[in-house]
Amino acid sequence: MSLLVVGSVAFDSIETPHGNVDDALGGSASFFSVVASNFTKPRLVGVVGEDFPQEHKDLFKKKGIDISGLVTEKGKTFRWKGRYHKDMNTRDTLEVHLNVFGTFNPILPDHFKDSKFVFLANSSPVVQAKVLDQVTKPDLVLADTMDLWINIQKKELLELLPRIDGLLLNDSEAMLLTGESNLVRAGHATRKLGPKFVILKKGEHGAMLFSEAGVFVVPAFPTENVIDPTGAGDSFAGGVMGALASDNDKSPGSLRRAMGYGTVVASLTVEGFGLDKINSITRKDIDQRYADYRSMLAF
Repeated sequence: MSLLVVGSVAFDSIETPHGNVDDALGGSASFFSVVASNFTKPRLVGVVGEDFPQEHKDLFKKKGIDISGLVTEKGKTFRWKGRYHKDMNTRDTLEVHLNVFGTFNPILPDHFKDSKFVFLANSSPVVQAKVLDQVTKPDLVLADTMDLWINIQKKELLELLPRIDGLLLNDSEAMLLTGESNLVRAGHATRKLGPKFVILKKGEHGAMLFSEAGVFVVPAFPTENVIDPTGAGDSFAGGVMGALASDNDKSPGSLRRAMGYGTVVASLTVEGFGLDKINSITRKDIDQRYADYRSMLAF
């Protein structure tokens, strides 16, 4: 089934205790689509500047990603620079240059408008709503958000939530959004704001799903080789939505199984800088780790 992602394509400069990289291909739409390409053929909508090299576009095409919606505008591509602490759970953002992404106004190509699965990557809820206005009859819409939008565009975010099926955010963002100090109460309270389900990301502690079926918890895959956590959340989303779109399974357990795939691809992502690791893996690698993951959870 068709899978659309609308989000950022960026250059990331990253420092971790294991080394550093400059101007690596990154951005939410990049991580999501590269991961999802292992399950289906994603459709990508984003914006880059004149400095964006053809080799990156070729990489997307090689992965079977439709970049008809990736536009090039005068100016420079979005850039982010960050430094991770020794524990790899916290980081400092050193520089952010939105550049052409700062005025991003996504226009979907006509053949993208019938997309059945839609991921609204982290961006202004106003922009996310504009995307929804252009999609005809999606089967499932998942949106990501962050503390910035909760703080400066909460009204717009609350107006968006009843229009989507799922919301993806981390534990502190759920508490900020709802005012709840308990994570479980925050998850339930977020769902009451409109989405049919809520996925709370907890980093190395896994993820929690809140839906009408109740609460479901998945642990993170135990990997010792954490090189760079950048993009793990977007990779998680790519695994979830990729699995759902490829199976087109609407059974109650489908979202839980998809979260398993999201978890294992996120664990693969962190084993290299930027897209390095997930750019080199195959569906066979993902399925093998998924099998290992399931065996760890069996009693």
